[in-house]
Amino acid sequence: MQKKTKSNYMNKFVLLTLLLIVLTHPLFAQENSTVSLSLRECVQKAVEENIHIKTAQLDRQRSLYKRSEAISALIPKVSVGASFQGNPKLQTVPFSLDLPGLGVLPGVTMPMDGTIELGRTFSTAAAISLNWVLYNQTALTATQLARKITELTDLGIEKASEELTTEIAKLYFLTVITAEQKTLVEDNIARLERIRDITQRLVETGFGRQVDYDRVSISLENLNTQLNNVDAGLEQQHNMIKYMLNLPLTTILVLTDNSETVLLSSIPTTTISFSDHIDIRLLEAQKDINTMNQRMISSGYLPSLVLTGQLATHGPRHEFRNYFNDSPENAWYGFSSIGVGLSIPVFDGLEKRAKSQQARMDYQKTALLLSDQQEKFTADYQNALTHHRNSKTNLDRQKLNIELAEKVYNETALKYHEGMATMSDLLQDEMSLNVAQANYLTALFNYKEAELKIMALNGQIRTLIQ
Repeated sequence: MQKKTKSNYMNKFVLLTLLLIVLTHPLFAQENSTVSLSLRECVQKAVEENIHIKTAQLDRQRSLYKRSEAISALIPKVSVGASFQGNPKLQTVPFSLDLPGLGVLPGVTMPMDGTIELGRTFSTAAAISLNWVLYNQTALTATQLARKITELTDLGIEKASEELTTEIAKLYFLTVITAEQKTLVEDNIARLERIRDITQRLVETGFGRQVDYDRVSISLENLNTQLNNVDAGLEQQHNMIKYMLNLPLTTILVLTDNSETVLLSSIPTTTISFSDHIDIRLLEAQKDINTMNQRMISSGYLPSLVLTGQLATHGPRHEFRNYFNDSPENAWYGFSSIGVGLSIPVFDGLEKRAKSQQARMDYQKTALLLSDQQEKFTADYQNALTHHRNSKTNLDRQKLNIELAEKVYNETALKYHEGMATMSDLLQDEMSLNVAQANYLTALFNYKEAELKIMALNGQIRTLIQ
């Protein structure tokens, strides 16, 4: 019985050993890959992989096919057709031949009054047809309109890329600043742990109070909770970046740029022209499309010219069994035709007039939107400049404030070690330092956000893509 038990243990040990060898083998072990990305690399990869950009690119490809469809209306069209028809009962029509003075025709044995069958029992026909639009102003304008729509889709891709660049840049700096916040919290925890250890030794030797130790412990637990929240937020931000870049969630992401990365190399000018802004260019292109659409509707009043042609053959037969015999009775009769068709619109029930009025309203609507957008950009830019200046002032102020808070905390900590300050004083200064750090990080992100807002308005956001 004991030998059997030992044998079972040995078998389990061997199986476990083999399993560990298999799992640790390079063919089976999976290591999480590490990806290091600067801000520019992160933006460029997001533009390449983002689903919205790919959707916009598909829209552009679709517009190219739509353009080919418009051009096809001006290309000659050739069709080939064939038919076979069987007539079990031929159509019979009565006739009467009354020719005074003609008399009986020699060699003709046919009554002068009676019926006659029309056609043949079987009939086969084949034809090749040509249809070529020589002039149609509506079709010509439609090709120009399709080309402009393709340009509009190109602008749509550019707009989606710029918007994505702004969002990914914000997320990038938010993640970087959150990582800095984690470092600050970890430093605060390490500093407070040293104070806790000192307080604990003072309590054990009778020179300290238990209540001071409890106060430090409470503050330490609060910092640990804050660190857990920061870790959770940082992980969520990393996961969002991985999603936007189409990276596996198991990827270890390293962001190489920091919050000191310069976005605006110079002070923004107070006034700029927004003619190169993507939204303005989109509205300008839409105005052109509205104009072309109105012109295409008006061109419907012009005549159109079409060239037509046909080459055909026809083979009537009385009997199917002799269908393909080469004989005079089974002859094929060819014919052809060519012609030009002219169509002149006269009256369409005021349909084109109504469509033209609608197109005119669309143009006026786009013109109003364009004017409003230009005014809105002017106001947004001035507000962005104000926000940028205010954010820079707040950042400088908070940077000095955090230096002052650190200085006050260090002096209070020194006095506490010398017995000249209480634990309440030290914890109060420690809390003030935490608040100063939080305010500094908030001011830092607001400043980066203000920079990106100005770059989005003046077009410099495109420099992150190129």
